[in-house]
Amino acid sequence: MKKYLGIDWGEKRIGLALAEEETKIATPFKTVSNMAEILAVIQEEEINMIVIGSPKKMNGEKANNPKYLDFITRLEKRVDFSIIFLDERLSSLAADALIGTKKTKAGRDEIAATIILQGYLDEQS
Repeated sequence: MKKYLGIDWGEKRIGLALAEEETKIATPFKTVSNMAEILAVIQEEEINMIVIGSPKKMNGEKANNPKYLDFITRLEKRVDFSIIFLDERLSSLAADALIGTKKTKAGRDEIAATIILQGYLDEQS
């Protein structure tokens, strides 16, 4: 069974979401700050597919952020399974629009990762 990790990459925070092939429902997981924490989640949660937000400009062009590209290169070298890239435009704005208070809702980055991962899962249905 596939176990998915959704990633909303940011220079300071990296939002993570989880889903399983059986349910196809993404849920917020946690926010991390570095590659070591991501690799630990991959191992602990037995992840075998990653869906990561791909930053694009509003006109659809790729946003060439050198730090993002370095992150992707390092991640690809550390995993031996599929990494899917999904347009992440507006995922953070959508995360901000979800109902809840700071005490009751997951962090913005986790929600954005959930939106990215759920978008992929919905495309596969």
